[in-house]
Amino acid sequence: MKAMVLNRLCSLKENHAPLELTTLPDPVPAEGEILVKVLVCGICHTELDEIEGRTPPPYLPIVLGHQVVGRVKAMGGRTNLFRVGDRVGIAWIHSACGRCEFCLAGSENLCPDFKATGRDVNGGYAQYMTVPEGFAYPIPDGLSDFEAAPLLCAGAIGYRSLRLAGLRDGQNLGLAGFGASGHLVLKLVRHRYPKAKVFVFARNAEERAFSMELGAVWAGDIAEESPEKLNSIIDTTPAWKPVVEALKNLKPGGRLVINAIRKEAADKDQLLRIDYPYHLWLEKEIKSVANVSRRDVSEFLALAAETGIRPEFQEYALGEANEALVALRTGRVRGAKILRIH
Repeated sequence: MKAMVLNRLCSLKENHAPLELTTLPDPVPAEGEILVKVLVCGICHTELDEIEGRTPPPYLPIVLGHQVVGRVKAMGGRTNLFRVGDRVGIAWIHSACGRCEFCLAGSENLCPDFKATGRDVNGGYAQYMTVPEGFAYPIPDGLSDFEAAPLLCAGAIGYRSLRLAGLRDGQNLGLAGFGASGHLVLKLVRHRYPKAKVFVFARNAEERAFSMELGAVWAGDIAEESPEKLNSIIDTTPAWKPVVEALKNLKPGGRLVINAIRKEAADKDQLLRIDYPYHLWLEKEIKSVANVSRRDVSEFLALAAETGIRPEFQEYALGEANEALVALRTGRVRGAKILRIH
């Protein structure tokens, strides 16, 4: 099979072609696994964290990609959830132990044996991949392959973040960063909380204009002060500075939810300096988001199909993965970026 492979960690600022198009043996499904013919695979900022070593794969080479839509090609032993030809999705959560207190409570995202698609095992920047059948998801008929792919991570993690934010209808929500996840959160809020107001903080004018097109009431730079104080803010940026800037915009008792698997090392102008009375006093909260659970993925796929929530996206060929990653790294984002595999 053809695959885009990461052979060594590097900085995308210095290496604009971190992945190599190569040929690998077709994977074979083990017991309990299915073989999936990959149709499309979304590109996520977490792939930048993997390439640049903030959340490094445990071994190299590795095939990245964890927003996968494909069709079941073959089945290993002791599988009964799907049939050959079924369309399925594969998300960031590739597997978990199934026995710990977190798994038993439905919080596989916190499992100490959590395995990530495209980091701990080969992912979807390839023509085929395998996955335990319990961690594959039926794709609703109303969603195209390209529409479904970003929902598996950007959408599902945004859905989880919004739940953790505790937003109620009529309240003010801030979004720091406006990429694939942020634009889906805005669409979800417009559906679920029609009286809520969304304020967007983004580093470039194109992202700010895009957010206003989708229904934000205000959009400004990361460092700006919002015209109204906010009940909650979801931060999806890779940097530390937006965390500090967001805290000043929270109401008393407000909550900042950080939706990022890693943060880039702080530059001198991004030092994490929190002034307690200015940033945190009056019972403000900071909460992180860790991965996604199977519930998040299943519920958001169903919700998106039912309500008509669809992502904006840009399409790339498999061999153009490096180009798409560099565009993401440099902030050239409008919705999601998706690789066409077959």
